[in-house]
Amino acid sequence: MKKIILLVTLFAVISTIAAVATGCRTVPITGRRQFIAIPAFYMNSLAASSFTQMTQTHRLSTNIEQNEMIERVGNRIRVAVEDFLAQENMSHLTQDFVWEFILIDDPAINAWVMPGARVAFYTGILPVLQNEDGVAVVMGHEIAHAVANHAAERMSRALLTQLGGVALAVAVNEQPEMTQALALSVFGVSTTMFSALPHSRRNELEADRLGLIFMAMAGFDVHEAPRFWERMMALSGNPSASDFLSTHPSNARRIAEINKHIPEALTFYRPYSSTHPPTQSQQ
Repeated sequence: MKKIILLVTLFAVISTIAAVATGCRTVPITGRRQFIAIPAFYMNSLAASSFTQMTQTHRLSTNIEQNEMIERVGNRIRVAVEDFLAQENMSHLTQDFVWEFILIDDPAINAWVMPGARVAFYTGILPVLQNEDGVAVVMGHEIAHAVANHAAERMSRALLTQLGGVALAVAVNEQPEMTQALALSVFGVSTTMFSALPHSRRNELEADRLGLIFMAMAGFDVHEAPRFWERMMALSGNPSASDFLSTHPSNARRIAEINKHIPEALTFYRPYSSTHPPTQSQQ
């Protein structure tokens, strides 16, 4: 028994050292330095299993037109982001992304993203989005969370606050189900053990700013962003919107910040044509 405890402790120490050595990175465009105490391979593993679980326990939409719209908008932004990162010698930030875009048949007004740019929209949010520019607002925002690796930041904080500072290796070995549930809450998906954890104000505003820029790169109208959040504010008393609004706080200050960043986003704007799409492969 003592040998097992020693091995787990040693693994925890090694994992912590590795995380410290590799955890510092810079968010593209904003330049914010961030510290992440969880290895990328582990977050990707958690996301892969969590995403599979969600697709097996939730009914996917069979509406061909709506599915094609979600995938079309997602791929336009994906290509634009990959082109930009390649030009900035930052392709490593998305080199392990799987880029999945799904539509869940559920009346909830919700959307979320998991590491690796696994993005899910719920059919309930489509009437609020109204058009493809509206879809791009949320799509750009969620992809921004993935590119900025916000989930790993939130998971690092959650291990401290929700599991009492238990080291990742110990949590995985001793509390695997709780660790998985915690991951789902970090990804913005409610679980029976934890409610969906709210995003930090800093991460949210950063995702808003990056999301505007990403949708502009793909040729979408960034002026739709404040209009979308105004529509979300009008739904603040709607139970169907409770999950999304609790993890993506919407208020006057947020809309003011988005309006402030629109001029910056417009400097990244690139007109889009279906006959002359961006250069990156859309396979």
